[in-house]
Amino acid sequence: MAVTAVVTVAGCSHTIDGAAQRASADSQDPDRSFGYVDDRCGLLADSTIQEILAADNLVRPYSGAVCQYVLSRKAGPAAEPGSDSLAMLDVIFSWFEKGSLERERAVARSRDAEIIDTIVERHQAFLARRDVTGASCSATASAGSGVISWWVQFRAAGAAGPSPKGDPCQDAKKLLSATLQSEL
Repeated sequence: MAVTAVVTVAGCSHTIDGAAQRASADSQDPDRSFGYVDDRCGLLADSTIQEILAADNLVRPYSGAVCQYVLSRKAGPAAEPGSDSLAMLDVIFSWFEKGSLERERAVARSRDAEIIDTIVERHQAFLARRDVTGASCSATASAGSGVISWWVQFRAAGAAGPSPKGDPCQDAKKLLSATLQSEL
């Protein structure tokens, strides 16, 4: 009886060539709008963006397929409650309804951004860091029929102002993650 069990197990096993790959998330609705809808950009309410970025203040001067935000939060390790030292952040959400991840990557490369491929909420994505006028980074992923991107810049990171607290790439990635989670 033991011989029969060994023959049965050995006969059912086989090896498959190749490498494991992550499952990619197909959009629940390829026609979904990520633009400005119901006073939200990228499916996120202003209060959610403010919370994700730990900002004290948020202003949204423009809304549409591209939404612009100006935020402030306490800056640097010396910033304590009651301190007036604020870091300013510029944040932009963009949605290109018929865009492609490859095109956005090519644009980032042409602007000498440092590209880091990543996965965000089971979507192929990339981070593009470019520190020209302050520490800045965008997080971009395919979504629906196009691409969405969150860009975060810490104003005057360095000599001209207080050192901001945080990493613009991590902040952009958190916003992209929240948008992609909202889609589910």
